[in-house]
Amino acid sequence: MKESRTTIGSTRWVQLVLGIVCMMAISSPQYTWTLFVGDLQSRFDVGLTVLQVTFTLLVVVQTWFSPVQAYLIEHFGPRRLIAFGGVLTGFSWVLAAFAQSVFALYLSYGVMGGLGTGIVYVGIVGLMVRWFPDRRGLASGLVAAGYGMGAILTTFPITHSLKAYGYASTLVWFGVVQGMVVLVAAQGLKKPPTTSVVSDKRDRGDAQEVSFATDTHDMSHPPQVVLRTPLFWLMFLMMSLLSTSGLMITSEVGPFAKDFGVSGALVFGMSALPLSLTLSRLANGLTRPFFGWVSDRIGREATMTLAFTLEAGAILLLLGLRNHPVAFVLLTSLAFFGWGEIFSLFPATLTDTFGPRYATQNYGFLYIAQGIGSLLGGPFSAYLREVTGSWTPVFLLVASLDLLTAFLAFVVLRPARARWAQRTTGSRSLPVRMEGVEG
Repeated sequence: MKESRTTIGSTRWVQLVLGIVCMMAISSPQYTWTLFVGDLQSRFDVGLTVLQVTFTLLVVVQTWFSPVQAYLIEHFGPRRLIAFGGVLTGFSWVLAAFAQSVFALYLSYGVMGGLGTGIVYVGIVGLMVRWFPDRRGLASGLVAAGYGMGAILTTFPITHSLKAYGYASTLVWFGVVQGMVVLVAAQGLKKPPTTSVVSDKRDRGDAQEVSFATDTHDMSHPPQVVLRTPLFWLMFLMMSLLSTSGLMITSEVGPFAKDFGVSGALVFGMSALPLSLTLSRLANGLTRPFFGWVSDRIGREATMTLAFTLEAGAILLLLGLRNHPVAFVLLTSLAFFGWGEIFSLFPATLTDTFGPRYATQNYGFLYIAQGIGSLLGGPFSAYLREVTGSWTPVFLLVASLDLLTAFLAFVVLRPARARWAQRTTGSRSLPVRMEGVEG
């Protein structure tokens, strides 16, 4: 039975809520990793660089297998694959709790966790940019916010559980919970209709006609075409640079807070490190729909330039005020606010440029850039700190990468996308909302 326009309009918002829930449930493996570092170093008696390989494997496997995961999601459907990814994520924590060697930790927390979180992440983002052709920046930003903010719900509970019960029990209980949440939420996920339209009044008083059409007239390009374009590889380079800079900070918050002498300080009556992590998760989540919404209105490249420059400024200020607990808490949060939006801006830009039909598969290839960043981010920042004996080179490198990418966005990406739009659609500009909105 064909759904009415009103029914379809309600359905896509339900899909968005379910997607956010799934993303929140799989956020802890990446964003609470730093809480486990101290206990795991003591348990396995290894250096920070060796242990951080676990974090690298998690992100590399999550991202580098994403083209395969995207293909499987298209073949088997989002409900079954995303449910399986959630169960795999939860089980990875349970196995990590019983790991007897750092290699076993690599395989469980790193490899298995990366496979599970990658299936959920790529599947949800690819699904949402297709359900919301008129609000790609906002929709991808909201589900990405779920991933960035989900750890807010677990940071303090995990911190408490680690102190009270140890890392093994913490991994078991939280692993079971996150797996079950995704399993249940995924049961309501489905693909959007292929040719329907929906009347949607949420942005303005007049009705909006939103097309979900995915036939040949929508100018969509499959991966075999996209991967041959310099424009895709420019986006890939930019996302790799930003992923590197962000993960250099994300993976090392605990260690550099300790070195700065602020981790045990009290800020507003709370311990500085867990407070910083909590506020950073909030900022990392809010930035994704916020800058996604902004980019739907002022353009993707202008928004990129603004956000990336903001992160660079926060990093330089943090370096200058590194021994002040309040500044540490506020500036780490601001740095995350300037970084996390890449997970809404890049998928929206990619789908704007190459069309919605192959959005999940195309983003699967672009998402590999996050894996590049993890290779250079976590281990390299730890290595640079060990070699130089200071976090200053790390922070200066992060700020430099941010400013370089801001420059590329406005000076290189912007005209490149305009040329591509002229070649493929005959238009000199590439509108933010590619199709389907009238008025």
